[in-house]
Amino acid sequence: MTDDKSTPDAVIAYLSQDADKVITTSCAVVILKGDQAFKIKKSVDYGFLDFTTTEKRREALLRELQFNQRTAPDVYREVTAIDGEGVLVMRRFDQTTVLAEQSRVHKDWAPDLDLMQDLGEVIADFHAGSDVCSDETHAANIKYVIDSNRHNIGVFRDRLGNARLDDYDRLVSQAYEDVADIVRTRFDGGFVRRCHGDLHLGNIFVENGKPVLFDCIEFNERLSQIDVLYDLAFLLMDLWVRGHKAAANRVMNAYLDRSARSESDVQRLYEGLKLLPLYMSVRAGVRCHVNAHNGDLDLASSYLDAAIAFLEVTNVGFMAVGGLSGSGKTTYARSVADSKGRAPGAVILRSDEIRKRLWSCPPFDRLPSQAYSEIETDRVYAHILKLARMTLEAGQSAIIDATFRDQAQRRLMQSLANDLGFRFEGVWLDLPAEERMRRVEARRNDASDATPGIAKSQTEVTDLTSEWIRLHLG
Repeated sequence: MTDDKSTPDAVIAYLSQDADKVITTSCAVVILKGDQAFKIKKSVDYGFLDFTTTEKRREALLRELQFNQRTAPDVYREVTAIDGEGVLVMRRFDQTTVLAEQSRVHKDWAPDLDLMQDLGEVIADFHAGSDVCSDETHAANIKYVIDSNRHNIGVFRDRLGNARLDDYDRLVSQAYEDVADIVRTRFDGGFVRRCHGDLHLGNIFVENGKPVLFDCIEFNERLSQIDVLYDLAFLLMDLWVRGHKAAANRVMNAYLDRSARSESDVQRLYEGLKLLPLYMSVRAGVRCHVNAHNGDLDLASSYLDAAIAFLEVTNVGFMAVGGLSGSGKTTYARSVADSKGRAPGAVILRSDEIRKRLWSCPPFDRLPSQAYSEIETDRVYAHILKLARMTLEAGQSAIIDATFRDQAQRRLMQSLANDLGFRFEGVWLDLPAEERMRRVEARRNDASDATPGIAKSQTEVTDLTSEWIRLHLG
């Protein structure tokens, strides 16, 4: 390289020699060469970020290294300097494993639901270990994004439609006012943390069968010190708008189940679901103006439609799925959850998972026999009832997945529905004992402790009330 005064362009030109690929974004250039990747910040100022000096660019890269090592330590290696210009050195990974790239290349691509389960758990663990924000200036960063969206989308008012933008501005402003007090209590409860900030399919890749989060936001504290549910909402929105509704629902439920094991305030965790419509709408608003600025007005318009749709009032659904061991309750609940109520569908409260949770037992470990005593079973159903109430009151639909062998347990669900004024729907799954035993025997990595012997010993339930629909399977 020459001894000319160092600039990002000069370093980019130098590193790009014999590069395998050069990826350019609005604020950086990534150069792929061999088994390494080199990232250089551009000298740009967009208001929400300022990389106009060597020191600012280097500081941003150091933050990027530090923040991304939380989720991808083997990818983000070091920040070095070439002629005084900061360069982030990374391990190169297979770009075809990025989920957004898979979606782009394969038109019939659909997320693997087991991978989505893992992804929800990975994000929950990441949030559980993230630094809690105590700076009051970040208590309502969602309002900052709402105002930013209003300005950035407004640039395209003539092309996106004045009336539509007026409607969205009215809806999102009212939605924020309706939950402003919850936004504040979430901050007080420690749910505003240093998050990823840009958690969509383009920033998740798969390696060794596991999802890896990368390329988090490091340049703006207002965009990274956020509510953990707002962080999750970007992924939920991205999956939902792309039509992968079952995947979005699986991520949400995996996240809630895992978080409920690590968060000290489970009530606030579930009550926070009231914020999801606003959070998913704002995330869609971000994609609206990003795509508009990139010149794709059609895609921007579709995201604006989604942003409005997320704020529309939707009826809350309350369902219980019962049946003897091995009858397929969890499979059935998951198959219908994304169609219940508002995006991203119903919260599934599975008795097997919750029993393990109450005993602080890993999901796939076997509980002792005393965990299945009548007293413990009553405790499990009482806890399910509590979580269902919080979920429904937050406006999210709920599905209870349990055996419901005793009429008293079924009556509890009906009473809750009556108390809250919701229509209750019960589904009972019937399956021959031989098939149930076969399914139980074949289970792997499942929260249920049922054995083929337990499945065989269970007697058929004949006292279902009219609120329950009996489905004969097999």
